[in-house]
Amino acid sequence: MGLPVIDISELAASDPAARRAVGDALRAACLEHGFFYCTGHGVPQGLIDAAMAQTQALFDLPDAAKLALDKAQSPANRGYEHLGGQTLQPGAMPDRKEGFYIGEDLAPDHPRVMAGAFNSGANLWPDDLPGFRPVMVAYFAALNVVAARLMQGLALSLELPEDHFSAFTTDPAATLRLLHYPPSRPEVPDELGAGAHTDFGGLTILLQDDNGGLQVMGQDGWIEAPPVPGAYVVNLGDMIARWTNDRYRSTLHRVINRSGNERYSIPFFYSGNPDHEVRCLPTCLAEGEQPKYPPVRVQDHLRAMYARTYAAAS
Repeated sequence: MGLPVIDISELAASDPAARRAVGDALRAACLEHGFFYCTGHGVPQGLIDAAMAQTQALFDLPDAAKLALDKAQSPANRGYEHLGGQTLQPGAMPDRKEGFYIGEDLAPDHPRVMAGAFNSGANLWPDDLPGFRPVMVAYFAALNVVAARLMQGLALSLELPEDHFSAFTTDPAATLRLLHYPPSRPEVPDELGAGAHTDFGGLTILLQDDNGGLQVMGQDGWIEAPPVPGAYVVNLGDMIARWTNDRYRSTLHRVINRSGNERYSIPFFYSGNPDHEVRCLPTCLAEGEQPKYPPVRVQDHLRAMYARTYAAAS
């Protein structure tokens, strides 16, 4: 059975019952899969198409132009990551993908940067693509809105007040990651575009091209998650699982590009306010059950997860 498709447009409805119905659908998806397709998100198709076109244009740049934007130059983990720069599955080969990281563009005198908040700072922008920056800034802003709406839905799904996560969604941190997956090589059978992993943060909102390749671990093995026109793939990260004492699932997933084509995708990793404390929700504990995880600040959780992943790649 494939992943459920959930229309979130009714989260903006004036009828509380309509909003609760979306929460009920989200609850079922989060308990069973930790993944779902999201429609009714409100992001204009023209902006989506522009973001994908600019992503392809970026990766079509000469290697020298991309390496001039290497994220090794950025204290905020922004910029280009070369092919094989990450190993998401411990013990596996390096992932067969190249990437580009974008976050909120913060000046050196921004309080978050001055405080040394994790991955906070300025972006690196390509000089040769004049349309790239405005498109990505607009797309980043649009996905922040979608993520906040989804957190409203998650609150309803947990039978909490709709604004329960409002502090988490205030002044949030997020990462837009542009990805290019060359076709898999038949002569390297163990090679993965992205090794099996769970995501670190709160929510991931994924835009795929038409080539497929995403697989989600189900009860009976890997489930294909092909692109659905007009829909994002949304999944919960480790932080939501931690928040709910693993009641909601952060599920293993991977990418194998067997299409024979160049594959592009754009995940938006929503982390929330870096200083927000993630503490187990009492409503997610059965009688007599104890929290599995101690409280942690968002940025401290992310710092630990990044250190683990990139240590595996070295």
